[in-house]
Amino acid sequence: MGEALAEARAALEVGDFPVGCVIARGDLILTRGRRSNSRGETANELDHAEISTLRRFLSDFPEVAPGAVTVYATMEPCLMCYATLLLNGIRRIVYGYEDAMGGGTGLDLAGLAPLYREMRVEIVTHLRRAECLTLFRDFFANPANGYWQDSPLAEYTLRQP
Repeated sequence: MGEALAEARAALEVGDFPVGCVIARGDLILTRGRRSNSRGETANELDHAEISTLRRFLSDFPEVAPGAVTVYATMEPCLMCYATLLLNGIRRIVYGYEDAMGGGTGLDLAGLAPLYREMRVEIVTHLRRAECLTLFRDFFANPANGYWQDSPLAEYTLRQP
């Protein structure tokens, strides 16, 4: 999680939403990434840390079974990222700070179509939560960062002790 935090700090330094992500097999980090394009002319909802990190993993390590790795992220994956990780064979996800507005890991897979219903996923929550929370609090406290300002996530984050 320390390396995911470093990626998140790097995103925050350039004004992007501070989500960092790494994919590791045991103690070996295979790939890393951070949220990008959360502001400015190129702003979009595709360049999430988990998606860019997964792309690198799939490209650079085709020989590594996705079920053999762990994804570490500073924030709970959103529904898009969660489903993308699952569809690509990732079965272990560790995150630091809960996404009170759009987190996807609480989705009841058993109630979905067969493709998802049979999946067994391990979710580990709140690893180094305080450090992750600090990054998101710093982001939302800065009025220059317009991404999700005035959202339920911003309000929730700024109320956290």
